[in-house]
Amino acid sequence: MKYFIGNWKMFGVPRSIKILNKINSFRAKDKNRNKYRVIITPPYTLLEYFAKQFKNKRITIGSQNCYQKDKFSSNTAAISPYMIRSVGAKYTLVGHSDNRAEGDTDLMLKNKVKFALKNNLKVVFCIGENKKQKKNNQTFGVLKKQLVKVLEKKLNKNNIIVAYEPIWSIGTGKIPKQKDLLKTTIYIKKVLKNIFKKKSPPVLYGGSVDGDNIDTFRQIKEINGFLIGGASKSSKKFIDIIKNYYR
Repeated sequence: MKYFIGNWKMFGVPRSIKILNKINSFRAKDKNRNKYRVIITPPYTLLEYFAKQFKNKRITIGSQNCYQKDKFSSNTAAISPYMIRSVGAKYTLVGHSDNRAEGDTDLMLKNKVKFALKNNLKVVFCIGENKKQKKNNQTFGVLKKQLVKVLEKKLNKNNIIVAYEPIWSIGTGKIPKQKDLLKTTIYIKKVLKNIFKKKSPPVLYGGSVDGDNIDTFRQIKEINGFLIGGASKSSKKFIDIIKNYYR
């Protein structure tokens, strides 16, 4: 099973549902529809509306983040995993580089993962190195630390997906060389197998994915799907990625 996850970031109002309607209509007719899942993560303001509209359809709704506490607390503007699940969302991103840059620590991320899983949310855990770390050949060390500091054997790996998003690639149009991405994906899966002592959870790639470069990625069978940013805000661009992947 492949995953195509759209991260809308700070984008979308209620009328933006027309984007999802077009993607849903495409999936209904797509002969490859049983080979992949589509997950869209809109901002908090749209979670309940979108989740209700697509409850029994071909798109699943997730959150872009969650707070590191379980249900309710006195933290102003915080949204807990319990609250996210209560409105019908089924996934949440955790550890996106945007949130790490805003102060998310390993301990915070560990709690986010723990409470998200406790509240029956599937977790898309994001990891990635920055430009300086890549230049200094620190990629593997950085990724291993990000994984082992947060994920534990006792967690339900069946509800965890890992998304590798090199920070230097996000929104830049630059993508890893095919051979480098293959090595990195294999390494990530090796670390995950050591953590869970079993088969690795799915590993996705994210970072400037579009309909033109998807052919480069689809040749790497170790990649189990994609976390898509800018292109997911356009139904045509998002659909083109799926079409070109299965052509």
